[in-house]
Amino acid sequence: GLSQYSSDPRTEWDLSAYSTRDQVLEAVRNLRYKGGNTFTGLALTHVLEQNLKPDAGARLEAEKLVILLTDGKSQDDANLAAQTLKNLGIEIFAIGVKNADEAELRQVASEPLELTVYNVLDFPLLSSLVGKLTQVLCTRLKEKSNKDNADIPVNTGPQLSPTDLKISAVTSKSMHLAWSPPLRPPQKYRIVYYPSKGGNPKEVVLDGAVSSLQLSNLTSHTEYLVSVFPIYDTAVGDGLRGVTSTLPLSSPRSLRVSELSHNSIRLSWKAAQGATQYLVLCSAAPDGPED
Repeated sequence: GLSQYSSDPRTEWDLSAYSTRDQVLEAVRNLRYKGGNTFTGLALTHVLEQNLKPDAGARLEAEKLVILLTDGKSQDDANLAAQTLKNLGIEIFAIGVKNADEAELRQVASEPLELTVYNVLDFPLLSSLVGKLTQVLCTRLKEKSNKDNADIPVNTGPQLSPTDLKISAVTSKSMHLAWSPPLRPPQKYRIVYYPSKGGNPKEVVLDGAVSSLQLSNLTSHTEYLVSVFPIYDTAVGDGLRGVTSTLPLSSPRSLRVSELSHNSIRLSWKAAQGATQYLVLCSAAPDGPED
């Protein structure tokens, strides 16, 4: 399976899409490059929520590996998202190119780092990693498959997933989230929210006993995507998603002009709710008479 990311991750194909080597190579040749920002935490969350699900071809009994390829430093918290995957037994290999931050790669990757972290100066040099990385991946898979430990599921059904996300009390700067908890209370909730047209994703981690949250300091007149998903010791439930736009800022009304003189004007207006200051701009009309 493969996903590309910038400010919004995009699944290129699921684990179940192709069944032969030639099909995968052809899909790689037809891949369209996705430029943009570097929100690695959001991308790892996308992989967990979208790509490692049974309906995307992930088999519960199979070992899970994620290979992260990045050429920059993440603009969001990649470490927290990576830790969530690693806590579920998902192994992460981190490969950096050009401007990648090696310290961040080492935070994101699974142990032992000497086998899971790679960094090269430019894209053509990635070919030098293929042989070693292939051998390491196959060896790790065999080692993990030979263990007798039970597989840790990414999701074990609706009893681990919250329902009925409600977004209310929306203003220009805030909104209130509430949801119905799953049958089995989680240890924590992770809430991720960001503008739908691109922007810096933010996240909040709540105690599992809490099922509501007030989001504040939002941007006015902006559509936000919101995700809520529960974290357990050995699983992550399906995430709830919602879309809501904040209100536009209120405007002053009823502008009036009075007390005209040869060099002054008095202006008055009805106040805009919540405004703390006003900026007044004036200029001579372009086609007016000279004064």
